[in-house]
Amino acid sequence: MIAVFRPDDGRLADAVEFIESLGADVLGDAMLEVRPTGNAPRDDGDFTILTSKTGVELAADAGWNAQGTICAVGDGTASRLREFEYPVHRIPAEFSSTGLVEELAADVDGARVEVARSDHGSPVLTDGLEAAGAYVHETILYELVRPANAGKSAEAAAEGDLSGAIFTSSLMVQNFLDAAEARGIRSEALAGLNDAVVGVIGEPTKSTAEGLGIEVDVVPEKADFETLARAVVTASNAN
Repeated sequence: MIAVFRPDDGRLADAVEFIESLGADVLGDAMLEVRPTGNAPRDDGDFTILTSKTGVELAADAGWNAQGTICAVGDGTASRLREFEYPVHRIPAEFSSTGLVEELAADVDGARVEVARSDHGSPVLTDGLEAAGAYVHETILYELVRPANAGKSAEAAAEGDLSGAIFTSSLMVQNFLDAAEARGIRSEALAGLNDAVVGVIGEPTKSTAEGLGIEVDVVPEKADFETLARAVVTASNAN
């Protein structure tokens, strides 16, 4: 059984359906709940950075008037911006905070940079831009919390029922272990997870997972959910 942890706002159902189409049994366990703040990005920045599709959707809902150079972390975020008819001017080669700092560092000295994202955004981005000379303002578009009922995947891991797990953010990893801790089965869930094929999107999530004692087996070159899911299903079938 493959565990997947997307928010239960349509993305979890889509993820379950996709993995089932690959012929795998799926356990959907939402590890994140999105709570919008109602804030919109400021429109007076020389650069504005959006880091997720959720952020784009909430910015559009709040009536954001895009100005200046619009930057997206990743193709998914860029595609969502275009769907809302916002321009996309810059996408880093590496879809991460570090990659975006490297993309913009030579151009932001003295510039006003608006960063619009969740309350769990990495300080690597804001600190890196400030070190490059930018005047950085951060707008929190949404908060990410662990749903009260999250944790059935931890129970399945503890019982040895998982063949794979798919993590698409560092916070999902932390919330999985927190849910296990709340049930008094952290060590058992961790052991069961390490007997399964663990796939993550990107090096930051890999670093978080490994720092918490999770053995990571799959990190796709393309930071895309479907690519990751296919790789985890293939590896779990071969395991």
